[in-house]
Amino acid sequence: MKRTNPLISIIVPVYNKEAYLRECVDSILEQTYWRIEVILVDDESTDKSGAVCDEFGRADKRVRVIHQKNGGPTAACVAGMEAATGGYYMFVDSDDYLEPETLAQMAERLAGVQGEIVCCDHVVEKQHGTEWVKSGAASGIYEGDRLREQIKAKLIGEEKKVIPLSRCMKLCEKSLFAGNEVYYDYRLRFGDDTNLMYPALLESSRVVIMKDAFFYHYRYVEGSLVHGYDEGLFMGVERLMEAVKRTAEEKKAPDAAGALAREYCYMLLYVMKNELRGPGKDYRKRIQMIFGDEQIKEMLQNTPIAVTERSNQLLYMGMLYPGGMLLRVLRLILRIYDRK
Repeated sequence: MKRTNPLISIIVPVYNKEAYLRECVDSILEQTYWRIEVILVDDESTDKSGAVCDEFGRADKRVRVIHQKNGGPTAACVAGMEAATGGYYMFVDSDDYLEPETLAQMAERLAGVQGEIVCCDHVVEKQHGTEWVKSGAASGIYEGDRLREQIKAKLIGEEKKVIPLSRCMKLCEKSLFAGNEVYYDYRLRFGDDTNLMYPALLESSRVVIMKDAFFYHYRYVEGSLVHGYDEGLFMGVERLMEAVKRTAEEKKAPDAAGALAREYCYMLLYVMKNELRGPGKDYRKRIQMIFGDEQIKEMLQNTPIAVTERSNQLLYMGMLYPGGMLLRVLRLILRIYDRK
């Protein structure tokens, strides 16, 4: 393997994460890999996050700060990439943090070729404990037909992703993002990571899955957009699938039609879970309106998907049979789960 020590641009989109931002940036600046620049993109935070960013910018010459009008996470990432001078990008969310050896270990796996990505595992930090999450793909190096058949063909349309479509936990050669702006929907809040990373992964020439590399700590923030009720989630899923469909078709993703249909069904599991968290008694009407739609019913009936996780099996049953009593039971189960 060719040894390479490139300049790595670490891009941190920041929005109202004052409570966690110092731990995040400190974990980056304390990396044992020294060839880094840190780009903090303050997306018009309303707390003191912007001031914290400026403190780091004054204290360490490796840190640059961008303050921009609020445009959402994708716009913040794009602004960071436009300012970056490194040959490789790593995205870190501003409430997460890294182990000190993260970049050194990931950079060691680089071959110095265009279009490569190195992926590590991650740890989910919850209020009542931690969860160790490995990639769905076996550790190793994926190139050529193996990359196309075992990674690119399974990026979407699978219950467990072969690679998490998060922008984080990855060290990416910068050319992977060149020209992909045409696929970005800056309105997205749900699935914005997929919108950013799916086009890049389809362009990859070499993907490295590290073994037992639990370097990235993802903080599960209760009450966040991902874990609370979002009235606009269903429309967000519709927008996300439009962007994914365009990407898959134009970049000629393997088995695009079948994978897109399955991915939509899996996305509907998130919709069902979200609507079960809806306030008041209207949650049943919304669920029956969504899953009683003839097109959605036909899609679910004609698209067989593997549902192995117990929680997903229950949600899937609710999607197929959105009746009153079943929905009450599922809502009760979800409330118990959310209290854990």
